[in-house]
Amino acid sequence: MREYLLVLFCTAAVTYLLTGPVRKFAIAAGAMPPVRARDVHREPTPRLGGIAMFGGLCAGILVASQLDNLSKVFSQGTDIRALLSGAGIMWLLGVLDDKWGVDALVKLGGQMIAAGVMVWQGVTVITLPVPGVGPVAVSPTQGMVISVVLVVVMVNAVNFIDGLDGLAGGMVCIAAIAFFLYSYRLWYGYTISDAAPAVLFSVLLIGMCLGFLAHNMHPARIFMGDSGSMMLGLMLAVAAISITGRVDPDLITSELGSQTATVHALVPIYIPLLLPLTVIALPLADLLLAVVRRTWAGQSPFAADKRHLHHRLLQVGHSHSRAVLIMYFWAALIAFGTVAFSVTNTGRTVVLTLAGLCLVGLVVLLTPRFRPRAPRAVQAFVPPRYRRRPVTRPAAAAAAPAAESTELTAESAGRTDSEPMAELSAEDKRLLGGVPKGSSAVTGRGHGNGRGHGER
Repeated sequence: MREYLLVLFCTAAVTYLLTGPVRKFAIAAGAMPPVRARDVHREPTPRLGGIAMFGGLCAGILVASQLDNLSKVFSQGTDIRALLSGAGIMWLLGVLDDKWGVDALVKLGGQMIAAGVMVWQGVTVITLPVPGVGPVAVSPTQGMVISVVLVVVMVNAVNFIDGLDGLAGGMVCIAAIAFFLYSYRLWYGYTISDAAPAVLFSVLLIGMCLGFLAHNMHPARIFMGDSGSMMLGLMLAVAAISITGRVDPDLITSELGSQTATVHALVPIYIPLLLPLTVIALPLADLLLAVVRRTWAGQSPFAADKRHLHHRLLQVGHSHSRAVLIMYFWAALIAFGTVAFSVTNTGRTVVLTLAGLCLVGLVVLLTPRFRPRAPRAVQAFVPPRYRRRPVTRPAAAAAAPAAESTELTAESAGRTDSEPMAELSAEDKRLLGGVPKGSSAVTGRGHGNGRGHGER
């Protein structure tokens, strides 16, 4: 575990340190597209954050290759080489899209090429373990098709949720943590060495997300862009594919002693392909809804709009930060709930716990204007909107109108209309200062132009 923590720390540190220079480079290179109608941010923000994330990935792989236990992953297979090849192609495609823009069909073709390169180097689905049947072998063509489809779906699902500050990075980080728990349990719990690449991929993914989130949380100073979101989706897919078909149920049976215990240990994640699909269930649901919605309206499935799940949360009335936290909550609930159900022997407890958490999530989701107040002991560590108002505020608020009225009375001494003027704002006073007094103010025949000093 210490070696994994070291790789995670190095990956996160390099990503964090590179993000600042990358931001300056993106500004100098003009990778700051204007704000579009479907965007949530109000000011142009530099992209190309995927450059820093790719640097963190390379640094993490370099450190892992020098460690005794993790270096075996490099010598026993071609998964690392395939990951770097596919991630490099996807990253380059994303950089081009962030700077100059790439057509949707061209982008889809590039995603399929990146997936094909990884399949050619051995990262492909070999067998599909089906509950009650066992491992079902697939032909090389079928394995290639399944692998390419999985990569494309994952990449676009992550790309679709990259619409709010910190949303994509945080949700991928949650998914990577859940997948790390699953693959680490298979490796060290059941001594399945074929799960080692998936464990390393998950650690690298967590480090990349944590290092970049420090710059990407609201208000974001830089966006990861397609160069980052597509690479994150590809790494999730590679982690799933690298473990699919390599987990032998007989090895787990020998550890547990019975077939019934083996089935329980692997269900509902008996098919490793299902776990990454569950941990990004929300992005996948958003992707499917977007495709159906746009196709039904006669538009291209790749046409951009402002009707994603995170956009709807903002329309309901949630703030930017709360919308992101709500998406985090549901992603973590689905991901860790799936992992917990496979670990514990009391599925009923997990179901009841998940049901209670779902109820809490629904209450928060349906009360967008509710703002809980933090205890006084932690008020210095929470955003201002969650702090309790000082007790002396009502007295100060009552004294403010009196002070304003006194100042206005002194300013308008000698006037017969001082009482009504005391109720007006400073802007209204300036406007009324240029209006002629008396009957001319009613008939409009005064000499003034009816325009105050502050009006343009």
